[in-house]
Amino acid sequence: MIMGMYKIFDIAGSGLSAQTLRLNTVASNMANAESVSSTEEGAYRARNPVFAAVFNEMAAKGQGTASVEVNDVVESQAPVVQRYEPNHPLANEEGYIFQSNVNIAEEMANMISASRSYQTNVEVMNTAKQLISATLRLGQS
Repeated sequence: MIMGMYKIFDIAGSGLSAQTLRLNTVASNMANAESVSSTEEGAYRARNPVFAAVFNEMAAKGQGTASVEVNDVVESQAPVVQRYEPNHPLANEEGYIFQSNVNIAEEMANMISASRSYQTNVEVMNTAKQLISATLRLGQS
């Protein structure tokens, strides 16, 4: 039984890793929210990780583990912001600059969600640790 409980640490650990990547992606997006370019192609586009639950072949029989895996990090397809600023040093020959498509409100919501998911995984690990400790103490009586 105790050996099976250790799988919880693997599952929660993969969740922690996934949410760490998500938090790093949000931080990168927010850091580049005000960046500009002289071309639409050169403008920063928000990035978002794509997660998947992965079950190994034995998981269905209760003998394997599951985990969270990052399949990809994709760029947002939202249009970049085009602004007319002929005096800007990066303005193209027509006087336009192109700003990133990062939505700060959306990124803040992603940051809060990722932080809470990370915290939940930490709580799962702490609870599993307490349960294992309590089980081991039963054997001492």
